[in-house]
Amino acid sequence: MKKKTTIHDIAKELKTNISTVSRALNDHPAISTITKEAVKEMAQKLNYRQNKIASSLRSGRTHTIGVIIPSAELHFFGSVVHAIEQAMNRNGYTVLLYQSNESFEQEVKGIETFLQLHVDGIIASIALGTKDFDHFKEIKKRNIPLILFDRTNDTLEVPSVFIDDYKGGYIATEHLIRQGYHRIAHINSRQQIKIFNDRLRGYRDALSDYGLPYEERLVEFGDVSIESGKICTEKLLSQSGRPDAIFAVEDFTAMGAIQQLKTRGIAVPAEFGVIGFANEGFSPYITPSLSTIDQQTRIMGKTAAGLFLDSIGKGEEPVGTSQIVLDPVLVVRESTGRQGV
Repeated sequence: MKKKTTIHDIAKELKTNISTVSRALNDHPAISTITKEAVKEMAQKLNYRQNKIASSLRSGRTHTIGVIIPSAELHFFGSVVHAIEQAMNRNGYTVLLYQSNESFEQEVKGIETFLQLHVDGIIASIALGTKDFDHFKEIKKRNIPLILFDRTNDTLEVPSVFIDDYKGGYIATEHLIRQGYHRIAHINSRQQIKIFNDRLRGYRDALSDYGLPYEERLVEFGDVSIESGKICTEKLLSQSGRPDAIFAVEDFTAMGAIQQLKTRGIAVPAEFGVIGFANEGFSPYITPSLSTIDQQTRIMGKTAAGLFLDSIGKGEEPVGTSQIVLDPVLVVRESTGRQGV
């Protein structure tokens, strides 16, 4: 049986000591780039395979990070995770992904799993069903870096990155007003979480700033789904003095609204405007294509990874005041493009 290559063999070939080889293989900042490259080249030449378990026991790090998202089915979360993974892989980390499926219980289970695996940090977006945050507080108690993105919670006082949802709600409503729509309805979510409440505030303030009344009967609350978009739109259309536009809290609800308007024979955008939020992957390809608010997912993911990497580089837990707010971007497509307006 062929003898397994060890760091002693690499050190012997390079005429250096095993401590230098070990630190080079673990990307220690005290080792020069030239030495690291030489060690890695020799390791490859000798077919050396690093014992990750032994390495993690020595360093106290596993070079893995846990990421918890509400759902991988949504393009938004998939795009953020892709950017996180790219940044983490470039820095020698493996990403473990867990879906909460919007369930508090599943979110707790995911965090427990990550803690058992001794991940070096956790990046998370909070599930709609989460009202208790003790599982996140447990992460902090163990001095494990916790970064939140998109759906955050101020009481946890951890680094976070999110879009300015208030501004997004405002510019979505403002866009409809500037396109000539005057009775603008809003479909929100029954789950009263901060990002959805902020979008509702933006909607209300845009109406006020443009001299349009806020009417409670023009605001419907449902689930974040296509079916909910259909149901809420039908309720809005069935009342007297029906609206002529809808700002939906996210794109799936907006797509449901468009489908229900088609069922009713109402032309979009000539008779009725619809705008969503999130810029999901399907948004450019439905008919009519959906105007929406882009949440800069790749920048969000890269920034979340950066917050973690910064904390590791400093050798300390992330500072609780690190909140990075990204600007929403209006994406205009056919569903709001009124002719001659």
